[in-house]
This record gives sequence, C-alpha cells and structure tokens, in this order.
Amino acid sequence: MTPQDDTQIRSIVIVGGGSAGWMTAAALANALGGSAKITLIESEAIGTVGVGEATIPPIRLFNTRLGISESDFIRETKGSFKLGIEFAGWTREGESYFHPFGSYGADFDVHTPFHHYWLADRLNGAQAGRLDDYTVSWEVAKSGRFGRPSRDPRQVQSRMDYAYHFDATLYAAYLRRYAEARGVSRVEGKVEHVSLHAETGFIESVTLDDGRTLVGQLFVDCTGFIGVLIERAMQTGYEDWSRWLPANRAVAMATSSDADPLPYTRSTARAAGWQWRIPLQHRTGNGYVYCDRYASPEIAEATLRDTVEGEPLAEPKHLRFVTGRRKQFWNRNCVAVGLSAGFMEPLESTSLHLIQFGIMRLLTLFPDQTFSPTLAEEYNRLTVAEYERIRDFLLLHYIANDRDEPFWRDMRQVELPDELAFKLEHFRRAGIISLDGRELFGKPSWLAVLVGQGVLPERAPGLAGRAGERGIPVAERLSQVRQAIVAAPGGMARHGDFIRELIG
Repeated sequence: MTPQDDTQIRSIVIVGGGSAGWMTAAALANALGGSAKITLIESEAIGTVGVGEATIPPIRLFNTRLGISESDFIRETKGSFKLGIEFAGWTREGESYFHPFGSYGADFDVHTPFHHYWLADRLNGAQAGRLDDYTVSWEVAKSGRFGRPSRDPRQVQSRMDYAYHFDATLYAAYLRRYAEARGVSRVEGKVEHVSLHAETGFIESVTLDDGRTLVGQLFVDCTGFIGVLIERAMQTGYEDWSRWLPANRAVAMATSSDADPLPYTRSTARAAGWQWRIPLQHRTGNGYVYCDRYASPEIAEATLRDTVEGEPLAEPKHLRFVTGRRKQFWNRNCVAVGLSAGFMEPLESTSLHLIQFGIMRLLTLFPDQTFSPTLAEEYNRLTVAEYERIRDFLLLHYIANDRDEPFWRDMRQVELPDELAFKLEHFRRAGIISLDGRELFGKPSWLAVLVGQGVLPERAPGLAGRAGERGIPVAERLSQVRQAIVAAPGGMARHGDFIRELIG
C-alpha cells in the first residue's frame, strides 16, 4: 500500500486537558500503539473544573484496560475506596438511605430475586427491617472497613462492588505521564481559530494564540462547557434539560481531614439542592449543587462553609452550568468528550464515567478517513440513550420527597419524561423494575433509590406473594442473610489501614 492509498487515521488532535483530555489521550495511545500521531493542546492559563472526585465501579475497567495497577492508582491520586452513596435528608430531615455498589441479600430461590421477597414481607407488615439491612456494602461502609469482594459466590461478600474517590487533578497528571510515555505530544497554548473545510464543514486545523497551526484528521473536543470545537466552531447545538434538572450552579471547597477517610460518599439534601462530601487520603472534597432561583451564590457559599468539617484549604470555587447534552456528540470529524459533550450534575458520580464510555465507544466505532456517517449515527444513538437514562435516574432522586422548601415542593411537580413515568408506574403497581440493556444503573440501584425515596409497590412482585404456598420460609431466610451480613465486616481491615497497606 502506498501512502496515497492509506485511509487509516494517522493524526489525532485533542483540544483540552484535564481528566477528559488525558483520559482520552491515554486510552488512544494505549489502543493505537503508536500507529497514529496524537497531539493534545492545553493551556495552563485555563483552569479545570476539578470537582469530579467520586466514581462508579466501571472506572476499574478503564484502569485495567490501561494496565494501571490499583496500588499505583491509589498512591498517585491520593485515592480512597467507595462502596456507595449515603443520601441524607432526601425524603425528609433526619432520614437517610444508602445506594450500594453491588446487590442485595443472597438469592435463595432460583425463580425469584431476593428483593422481591423483601418487598413482599414489607407489604405484609412483617419485621423484615430496612432495605439497607440487606446490603453488605452498607454494613461494611458504616463500620469504616474495607475489603475486596469475595470470589466465592456462597459468601455475602461476593455481593459487594466498589469504586474510588480520588483527586481528579492528580489523576489527569498521572495519565499525562502515562500518555507522554507512549508518544502523545503535549502542546501548550489556546485555540484562537478553527479552520473548517468550505464544502464538508470538517475541521482541517486549529490555530493557537501564538500563531502555530496544527492539522489533524480526527479532532476530540475536551474543552469543557464552552465546547471550542463542537459548539463555537461547528455550532452543533445544545439540548437544555433544566426543566427536569434545574440545578444550575455549584460551589466547591476542599477542607482538611485528620481522620481516616470513610469508604463512601455522602449526599445531603439542602434547601435549594444538595451537598456532597468526598473523603480522600489528604483532604475532603465538599460542594453544594443548587438552583439559583432558590438560593443566591452568597447563601450557597455560607451554607457550605457552615456545614463542612475541617478547615478550608482554599477559597470556594463557583461554577455555572446547564444540565443537558449536545445535539450531536460526534459531528463530522469531531467527537466531544466530557463537559463539552454535556453536563449531568454529580449526584451519582457519573461525570468520569461519561468520559470513559465516550472514549470506549469511540474506540469501538473508530473511523478511517472516509468517516462513514453510520459510525457517527451509531455513536450518537448510543450516547443519547445513555445520557437520557442517567438523566431519568437522577430525576428519580428528586421527585419523591416530603421536604417543605420551595425547591423541593416544585420538584414534586416536575412533568416526567415518558420513560421514567413508565418505570415508576410499573414499580408502583407491580413492584417490577423495568430496565433495558442500555441502562448504566441496574436494578439494585433503582431499587435503592425507589425504596429510599419512599416509593413502594401496591402488591408483591412476581411469585413473591405466594412464598407461603410454595413452602419457602421467607422470615427464616431473611434472618440468615441478615446474620451473615452483620458478620461480614469482622474479617476486614479498617479502611485507612487497607489503604496504607496497599500503597506501602
């Protein structure tokens, strides 16, 4: 094959650094193995958002694919482990529930999921206890301990899963070293001009503030909310989802921490939104996500300052955003990754996940220089579905509440997307969690939030209501599962000790 016949992508330009840019650079360098020139443009004068420090379990797959060991990762990012999220005050003050990573209980009937029996027992007025009582992840998390899931399916510890808390800025720096060691070139500068082909509208080159011009065949936009390529140059358009998720501001502040980190995230409802607490090895990440129709930035900052633990390590950082997505994530020869693709509030720690799966999807559908439009169509179709299902899951947290502040009263009146309305109706009437294969959050996650927010079915789901007729001693089995869960943390190390042993 002559150079003229080569249709493979040989030049990739990533505009923007931070987590999105360097995750993209690292994954492309790892996958392409030097067969394409990869250039990343970033400016030290442009700050990163840097509040996404909590993750969900698929991040482990991303690191594994890059060949990054867990010990190196935790050491380099000052990370800690995460078994789930505690939601405090989301139904009413003084109440809380836990969204665990992993699943509930232990199945004792091949025909019926464990949670069906718990729901049936709850509806019958039996003393089954809280749903949280049947997740080993919460039992371990609240004890301040940590251990990896068991590989023995007979052990309740096999029902656990986990993710991480970490410093996103340190993660980006770590991935930069990883990517540069594999041939990625970093260019310092700001993009001042984007040249588009007069007929096709494809990006041909970008010109920096110092006059340098960089050409490429594939461009990846990691420039954050502004979308220098995907929006400013290509005018792709944005779909605003604030009618469902109206929070449009956040104030973030790191504080000192003298104690070992807890192995879970805490989300606390506030008058105009919610507050996060993310414990790392060296500090605690805090922030208040809110809607400015119900609280001013000054009130939000004062609320955050009054409720954090530890001493502030820096001045609070204020952010503005509009929840939603680009109308196209892949437009011609440009793919938007991270905040340039869209924004979901960090309620369920999906920010880095959306980066990760945007990258993985690009690798699966990787184009050649012909840029077949079917690739972009499929990428956009799958990504739209992912964003919409995450949106609906986030909205679920808000709509069922008994709080009395104006923000929360208004959230009870939000007109639901059709898909979410169907899921709620199906669960309320029959106790069935109706999902399809495009869901990021599975049935245990939906169950945690539905029950946690006080949504219960009218009848026992499936065959669970016939347990007595089928000779299944539900109360006895539930008691056995509960006993095994209570005993589970006993053989595990304290979370801080586990981290110190891991990183040496």
